[in-house]
Amino acid sequence: MRNGRLWREKRIEVYLGLGSNLGDRKANLQTAVAQIRGLVLDITRESSIYETEPVGFSDQRWFLNQVIAAEIPAIQFSGHEADVDDDTEPGERPADAFLSDLLNIELAMGRERKIENGPRIIDIDLLLFGDEIIGYSRGKPAEPLKKDRIRDVASSDLCVPHPRMHARRFVLEPLCEIAPTVVHPVLKMTCEQMLASLRDGSVVRLYGGSEPEI
Repeated sequence: MRNGRLWREKRIEVYLGLGSNLGDRKANLQTAVAQIRGLVLDITRESSIYETEPVGFSDQRWFLNQVIAAEIPAIQFSGHEADVDDDTEPGERPADAFLSDLLNIELAMGRERKIENGPRIIDIDLLLFGDEIIGYSRGKPAEPLKKDRIRDVASSDLCVPHPRMHARRFVLEPLCEIAPTVVHPVLKMTCEQMLASLRDGSVVRLYGGSEPEI
């Protein structure tokens, strides 16, 4: 049996990557941050907003990207709290429930998955979930995940740290702004070290403009 008081106080530091390239991109990021905060999260840091060159599918509008850090209760998700005296059931890890909530925010904001790496009104990536390592085998991520899930996420769909975060400048630039010394639990490299070794030459620049109507 767990100590109820200590378990309730346990919190996990998470890092999320946000992106948008449809409509009012900046407003989309702001809406997503507000929705994420509504999951009973304490958002502790927000990076600047960056305008970034599309990666993987170039024939589309540039993105606005941002990274946020938050502290979350270890057992409180989706509007309910687990019984502190019950052990977590297999497949019901906090990370699974949290990712499901993030995907539901995307869905509520109108996210559609039609083209891989294509345009999107909002993208919310779970980059780091404390020191958790899920979905990796011998230091490598599992097979690429299918993108057709809608509301529920099976535990086998989850891979944290995000399997491509270390190779994406649009993630590492804002991440290093707010958490340069955070260590990737698989690669054992800080965010600064990952950025310094990065081969991605795509353009990432600070954004300070207003959004035209699209």
